[in-house]
Amino acid sequence: MKDLKDGIRAHVRLDWMNRVHKRFRGTDADKRYANEVAVLKVLEERGCDYVPKVLEEYPEELYFVSTGCGKPADTISRERSDQLFADLERDYGVRHLDAEPRNITYDTRAGRFCIIDFELAEILPDPKAGA
Repeated sequence: MKDLKDGIRAHVRLDWMNRVHKRFRGTDADKRYANEVAVLKVLEERGCDYVPKVLEEYPEELYFVSTGCGKPADTISRERSDQLFADLERDYGVRHLDAEPRNITYDTRAGRFCIIDFELAEILPDPKAGA
């Protein structure tokens, strides 16, 4: 597996099938793990197709496997990344609390930008619930 990130808060690897393996560690690892999994499940339920989908969960190990979402979008502008995070909140009711360009990827297979790293995010009411 290829290491994508090996930091104090998480170890993230990519396997040969383009699946992301994320193991949480450090302060509040259990809360960050639970939050990211919950947020990704809500986004899937709400039909968001530009975020990872949880494939496997191992809560006792603070570890999950998700779909890959391309490669870091290193050249994305702050204005464009801000718009993507605003769209996520407006359309799917999730506020990303680490809304930085480093959490944007580009998926060439999907032909679009994607958003990752939801350990610091807030689930809001579903904007489509009243429709």
